[in-house]
Amino acid sequence: MQNIPPRPPKKAPVQKKPSYSIEAVDNALQLLQLLRDGGALRLKDAAAELDVAPSTAHRLLAMLVYRGFAVQDETRRYVPGPAMGVGPAGLSWTRLLRSVAQPHMELLCGRVNETVNLMVRVGTKVRFLATVESNNVLRVGDRQGTVLPANKASGGKAMLAELELPLIEQLFRSNNAEIGGDSIPDDEYPGFLRELETVRANGFAANFEGTEDGISALGMALHNRAGQVVGALSVATPVTRFRSAFDAGLVSVMRETCRQLEIDIAANPAEPD
Repeated sequence: MQNIPPRPPKKAPVQKKPSYSIEAVDNALQLLQLLRDGGALRLKDAAAELDVAPSTAHRLLAMLVYRGFAVQDETRRYVPGPAMGVGPAGLSWTRLLRSVAQPHMELLCGRVNETVNLMVRVGTKVRFLATVESNNVLRVGDRQGTVLPANKASGGKAMLAELELPLIEQLFRSNNAEIGGDSIPDDEYPGFLRELETVRANGFAANFEGTEDGISALGMALHNRAGQVVGALSVATPVTRFRSAFDAGLVSVMRETCRQLEIDIAANPAEPD
């Protein structure tokens, strides 16, 4: 008796384009798909994909920036924004970075008994990739997946401090920054630049309730073997414990952790570019 071949699985029905489709909406949704699947998109490529004029593509992308679905990095590429709700596909090495950083984060958390975070910068924002919570009853909770302004978070400021001034101005003083709501006001910008100078001199950045009431943090940038910034670590504490943690040697403990982690990043053949 011959074996009966298995019945092939049913194919998903092909979605038909609605007869009432709105071209501008369809174009915007296509851009969202391109950002989701490609991780980064340049204006000329967006125009080519949609077969529209660059000015039309720019208006569509500007709306995505305005609504938080896209942000522009320092190379003027559009990348997924916080409203996407998922990590940018272009940063495929983030899983590796988390894996390499995890044991170092656990060790650091054990030494200082405060919450440790790993983050990367995407344009004007930082995205928290991983958190190791302390065992204190009063502690900073899990921030994994959270998106915060890079100029407010300690790790974000540590990473921004290593950028050249023209890139800082493009991120926070350009027309795109104003459209995306990331522009730093005239009266605050000089102070922000002075703070970045202090961060560069000290090698660390602090956040005193800049992103959340009652929370302070200390952040340091992480580098690959070429010296390029690939992320940052931060130690977050209730504001009432920050001074005591700082006086107890938090900076030196974090520096040693970052140094050891950077050795592991450099030793990995698939380290981030």
